[in-house]
Amino acid sequence: MEPFSPASLPLDSSHWNWEALANKVSAASSSLAYYNGILISMVNPSVFLSPLETREAILSSRIEGTVTTLDEVLKFEADIKPESESKRKDIIEVLNYRKATRYAKEWLDRGLPLNLTLVCAIQKELMSGVRGKDKNPGEVRTEQVWIGPPFCKIEEASYIPPEPLGLTAHLGNLFQFLEADNLEPLIQTAILHAQFEIIHPFLDGNGRTGRILIPLFLWHKKRLTAPMFYISEYLDENRDAYIQNLRFISQNNDWERWTNYFLDAIHVQANRNAQKALQVLRLYEEMKELVVKITKSPYGIRVLDSLFRMPILSSTDFGKLAELNPQTTYRMISRFKQEGILTTLREPSGRLPEILLFEKLYHLINN
Repeated sequence: MEPFSPASLPLDSSHWNWEALANKVSAASSSLAYYNGILISMVNPSVFLSPLETREAILSSRIEGTVTTLDEVLKFEADIKPESESKRKDIIEVLNYRKATRYAKEWLDRGLPLNLTLVCAIQKELMSGVRGKDKNPGEVRTEQVWIGPPFCKIEEASYIPPEPLGLTAHLGNLFQFLEADNLEPLIQTAILHAQFEIIHPFLDGNGRTGRILIPLFLWHKKRLTAPMFYISEYLDENRDAYIQNLRFISQNNDWERWTNYFLDAIHVQANRNAQKALQVLRLYEEMKELVVKITKSPYGIRVLDSLFRMPILSSTDFGKLAELNPQTTYRMISRFKQEGILTTLREPSGRLPEILLFEKLYHLINN
């Protein structure tokens, strides 16, 4: 098997079944617009959807073999550390994914371009302090790699990405393609993700980097008002089809099959994201009435927002996020426990603060 040579973009799609694709584009666009309407209705989606962002990081990392749970990640952030060093590294990989996503949002918020510099920064953030940190993070690879079973030889590879010397041209072609304004953005996004994975520009972290680019590009193309689209649930559930349809491109030049699969992913996951976001909004409205009644103060909304940002948190973090003094923090926590809003996961001990659980949100996100 020789290193693969990617097709030059734009693709020749004259032979595609555009009638069938048009139906899928329409369904995916409609679902995405419905979800985006919910995003627009949120005063601060970064607060409301923070736990969903963490769940996306977990699922995207799981596709690459990193195994951890929402419970473990949230507890880690609340200072309940796992005993296993391997588990700790898995959790840090997930947190790196979230940091990389937020870094990219801030980059684009500043009006900077969606370019290779940004993509290299995303990949570098992913590799910070974890497996892959010694594989030239943030730099386009200068050596040949291959994909296959662990420790396999190149002769046993299932896929050999392009040669290093051609990467500059392939990436230049890809980013030039992204600047086109005469293409359907959803199909453009499908091609972006697949071509990025085919080029495989880094020694590690290509899958995760490529999935972070999906909501960023949809936001860049104004199909989303915030780069908050959580597609990895569908890709993880349909992992074999995900890998197989990507492989059909390199084996059979079958871009149409991949595009159909990707449009299905957008359609299904947009509906799921919409329903989950609506559930979060309903819970927020329900809790707002109760929290305002309990607190009877102007800082009630800050208190509520802190709970929605971190459904598992320490009493110290609760006070900091809500900007409360220690006495008010203690009083609020006591009242919320009496009302059944918060439960104790870990009792305070010495210098260790109490760890609290906002159970309703936790179960909503985790199901």
